[in-house]
Amino acid sequence: MRPVDLIRRKRDSGELSREEIEKFIAAYTAGDIPDYQMSAWLMAVVLRGMTRPEIAALTEAMLHSGSVLDFSYLAGHKVDKHSTGGVGDKTSLVIAPIAAAGGLKVPMISGRGLGHSGGTLDKLESIPGFNVNLSLTDFRRVLETCGCALIGQTAEIAPADKKIYALRDVTGTVESPALICASIMSKKLAEGIDALVLDVKTGSGAFMKAEADAVSLAELMVETGGRMGKRVVALITDMDQPLGRTVGNALEVAECIEVLRGAGPPDLRALCVELSGWMFCLGRRTATVEEGRRLAAELIAGGRGLEKFREVIRLQGGDPGVIDDLRRLPRAQHQVDLVSRRQGWIADIACEQVGVAGIVLGGGRARKEDAVDPAVGILLRKKVGEMVAAGESWCTVYYNSAARLPEAQALLEKACSITPDAPAAPRPLVRQIVGSKG
Repeated sequence: MRPVDLIRRKRDSGELSREEIEKFIAAYTAGDIPDYQMSAWLMAVVLRGMTRPEIAALTEAMLHSGSVLDFSYLAGHKVDKHSTGGVGDKTSLVIAPIAAAGGLKVPMISGRGLGHSGGTLDKLESIPGFNVNLSLTDFRRVLETCGCALIGQTAEIAPADKKIYALRDVTGTVESPALICASIMSKKLAEGIDALVLDVKTGSGAFMKAEADAVSLAELMVETGGRMGKRVVALITDMDQPLGRTVGNALEVAECIEVLRGAGPPDLRALCVELSGWMFCLGRRTATVEEGRRLAAELIAGGRGLEKFREVIRLQGGDPGVIDDLRRLPRAQHQVDLVSRRQGWIADIACEQVGVAGIVLGGGRARKEDAVDPAVGILLRKKVGEMVAAGESWCTVYYNSAARLPEAQALLEKACSITPDAPAAPRPLVRQIVGSKG
């Protein structure tokens, strides 16, 4: 098998066999195929797509590139949640401790920022000392001790996805349903879970801009999980504006802590309760989703979710003091307010541009080897449907590099649309549910 032959065939819309895909992924994981050839193949997949059998073969090849965990010895159902990514999408940091506080086991293997969207691992690493690179032994220890653990792919878990994920981020090969499905499901199926809740984003800040494309991706992932014997549901959720009010790693951690304190932005809090409710239902902790929502709300109100997050931080080497004092999180040296030139209503916020502005400030990666600045980011003081006065700040930019600021400011200024009349009511946060009978 020559890699160039497989690249050409996929470029020309040909179909690869299961054996060819397995060998190609194994060779890349072993270092026998260089990044430039994998990049070419990934671009061919983005442009030409993959058949259902190819996607199944790719998912399983990536899944079996490393260890598949077995937590059957642990009492309780093992349930995880995964998002396809968006701007300000920080729900994992709230949901994992809530689900664990409610009696589920949550072995969460997450990723870093991808394209214009943030990554759970980058957010967690903004907590001083937090270690997302646990060995499998320590991963099991933390999970057994407190009911949840949040790590990245190790050398043992889906190593093929770890390499490909980093490559996609910097080669313009993110927006492919086939690659998104294989990446997510290979990681999640390697976790030894019983059930999975998927948050599939749609809208201007999502990888799937059109709702029909998001539904198609959701159906693909639900089908893949069901074929592997897992209970899977997918919620199609809105990403036409950033979720919550913050974009940037440390800023988002602080916002998650506020939600676990019972405060925080209503949209973020509502989505966390909704996703937790589905986790409790699929994990057989509650008989219905509504009961699951009530349980999640109770765990927030009683402070048990917050205390569980404190425990996770401590067990993974982080500073649990951030729970009580948000000033212990990284803080940018400078900040500047962007003010409205006229009075009006926020009619639209170009979500992807806000995400790109965060990357420009240093909060994401342009190259695989780039370091991320955990302190920089954006606070949206106004969101769609809210009024802003002339001269009033609608957004605050937190930055460390003056050289990066002008480009980020320009992106943000263009992202915000202000009109004299109130916009129509926003679309619902949860648009559709796929696989709810799973």
